[in-house]
Amino acid sequence: MGHSKAAKSDSRQRILEIAARRFREHGVEGLGIAELMEEAGLTHGGFYRHFESRDELVAQAIEAALQQNVGRVSRTVERAGKDSLRGLLDRYLSLAHRDAPGEGCTVAALAADVARSSEQTRSAYTRHVQQFLEIIVKALDGDTAKATRKQAICTLSAMVGALALARAVNDEGLSEEILKSTLHTLKKASARGE
Repeated sequence: MGHSKAAKSDSRQRILEIAARRFREHGVEGLGIAELMEEAGLTHGGFYRHFESRDELVAQAIEAALQQNVGRVSRTVERAGKDSLRGLLDRYLSLAHRDAPGEGCTVAALAADVARSSEQTRSAYTRHVQQFLEIIVKALDGDTAKATRKQAICTLSAMVGALALARAVNDEGLSEEILKSTLHTLKKASARGE
């Protein structure tokens, strides 16, 4: 790869990383092209050398953010070993995760935005939700495949919902209560294998 192609590739990757983080922080509509390019250290006009449209950027940045999530979730589960679900729950339903949306779960941060996005973006999101469910299924100790998948769907839904609610409310006590109550309930349910 020549120097100019490598530089263009590096610039494109930097744009995608910044967009992915900023979308998680502020939503898809919360970031303008000029602001994005300035943060990337590039000119506004240079945007179209990397992307055909804002829609293309949105789809690719969300895809990149989703892939980052898969990696983080997989590493969390691997580090937790035999208590992988508990490790994932502890990390996911933490104050640190709540307070770092730019580095956090794209599934929780962008569910509403993705629901109104292109089919390409929704397909990427759907693939990621499936991958996330597979990770949770492997971490669960269920009786049957069908029961384990149901539990994984409920677990993921509760995790994502609790994180979204904890970020949305402006009452610190309630926010912490949402996270702690969900964490406690999910750990209790996983211990019973429900």
